[in-house]
Amino acid sequence: MSSYHLDHLQYLETEAIHIMREVAAEFERPAILFSGGKDSICILRLAEKAFRPAEIPMPFLNVETGHEFPELIEFRDRRAKQLGAKLIVRTVDEAFAKGLATPTPGQISRNQLQIPVLLGAIEEFRFDCCIGGARRDEEKARAKERFFSFRDAFGQWDPKNQRPEIWNLYNARLNQGENMRVFPLSNWTEMDVWEYIQREKLEVPNIYFSHTRECFRRGGQWLPVPPPHTDTTKPDPYAGARPSAKEPIKSMVCRVRTIADMISTGMIESPADTVSDIIREVAAARVTERGTRADDKASEAAMEDRKKAGYF
Repeated sequence: MSSYHLDHLQYLETEAIHIMREVAAEFERPAILFSGGKDSICILRLAEKAFRPAEIPMPFLNVETGHEFPELIEFRDRRAKQLGAKLIVRTVDEAFAKGLATPTPGQISRNQLQIPVLLGAIEEFRFDCCIGGARRDEEKARAKERFFSFRDAFGQWDPKNQRPEIWNLYNARLNQGENMRVFPLSNWTEMDVWEYIQREKLEVPNIYFSHTRECFRRGGQWLPVPPPHTDTTKPDPYAGARPSAKEPIKSMVCRVRTIADMISTGMIESPADTVSDIIREVAAARVTERGTRADDKASEAAMEDRKKAGYF
């Protein structure tokens, strides 16, 4: 008698594919949150394996802050086109114009302003489920998530009011206006993601690899120098995020470990220019990847507060 044993990555992949198919079966209007980052890249490969040779039965949704790395936007658009998927993009700037969001005086980061944009997109397209690439190992608030993360009619998350998932059974019932966020990579780690990228030979944005970039030191982190402001008819979107005279610019060999926008993403000095190099770096790391995100350093409960308000 022969037996078949799944290795660690195969088990995680099988679990995630099962969850993707559960979403397709249980919800009427699901969407995939696709930013172009490494986690959502894995989500797309899982979607291919879950649904091919049919088309992926859900559109991609991305919320732009207006401060994104140009390399990330190019990769996002190209990957969606390769898969023949519908890509829906909603921006913080559009939300300002429509009165859906209001900039806070003195606030540089727009991450919190993504909340009303995301909730507005969910209402606009009547999405009842959004699939995201969050993992429980990222930080404390993420660790409280279930695979199926229930959101009330206001799009808010209550970690004390989530549904049990005994024997991998998921309760997808929703009342009018409620929605679900689903995280197929919940049991994955950063190492699992990179090993999966290596095994599947997945392309990732080039900013994940070592490159030379001008950076400056702020808040204990190296932040990228934003691109020059060329349209003088409009306010500089990076005003306040540019280095001051007391923050000298350094040209350094670096890469990103996790991607937010240019205002929040801390660069790490690194010579890693292959996926194998990155895997070795992750194995030796003693700081979590979210430890390089300036927006998560604002307070101990920064992420949980944003998630309770409707964040990804």
